[in-house]
Amino acid sequence: MENFEKRIKRVLITKEEIDSAIQKVGKEISDFYDGRPILLVSILKGAFVFMADLCRAITAPCEIGFMAAKSYYSGTESAGVVKITMDLDQDISKYHVIIVEDIIDTGRTLKDIVKMLKARNPLSLKVVTLLDKPSRRVVDFKADVSLFTIPDHFVIGYGLDCGEYYRNLPYIAEYDTDIK
Repeated sequence: MENFEKRIKRVLITKEEIDSAIQKVGKEISDFYDGRPILLVSILKGAFVFMADLCRAITAPCEIGFMAAKSYYSGTESAGVVKITMDLDQDISKYHVIIVEDIIDTGRTLKDIVKMLKARNPLSLKVVTLLDKPSRRVVDFKADVSLFTIPDHFVIGYGLDCGEYYRNLPYIAEYDTDIK
C-alpha cells in the first residue's frame, strides 16, 4: 500500500503509554477477581491486540472468548441494527465476564452486545475499553474502565484499522483523512 506512513498524521498514544495503562488495569483486574472465574470476551477484529496484551497482564486465571459483530452494512454510517457474526461458545452463567473493546464511538454496538450478554446471566459483566470517544456517543453508554479518552479523530494502530491496514502499528495514531 503506497503512502502507508504518510497517512499517519501524528501519534496520539505511544506504545509505552499503552503498555503502562494495560499493566495497571491488568493488576486491578487480577486483584479484584483473583480466585473467581473470569471470561475475557474480545470483540473482533479491532480488540484482538488489546485483548492479547491485557490477558498477559492479568495474573489471575482467566479464559478468553471471541465475538464479532457488524453494524455497518454500507458506507460509514451505522445501520442501527447489530448482527452477531460470531458468537461465544461458552455458557457465560458461570463467569465474571469482562468485555474487552478497542474503541467506544457511538456506543450502539456495545450497548446491544452488553444487553444480549446480560440476558445470558453472567455472574457479573464489565466493559474495559482501550479508547473512549465520548463526543461521538449517540446512546447512553459508559464503559466500566476506559484506558484513554480521545477527541473525535479517526484513529489507527494497535488493532484499529482503516481498510484493514494499520492494525500492526504498536501505537495509536491519528489517520490523515486529508491526503488523497
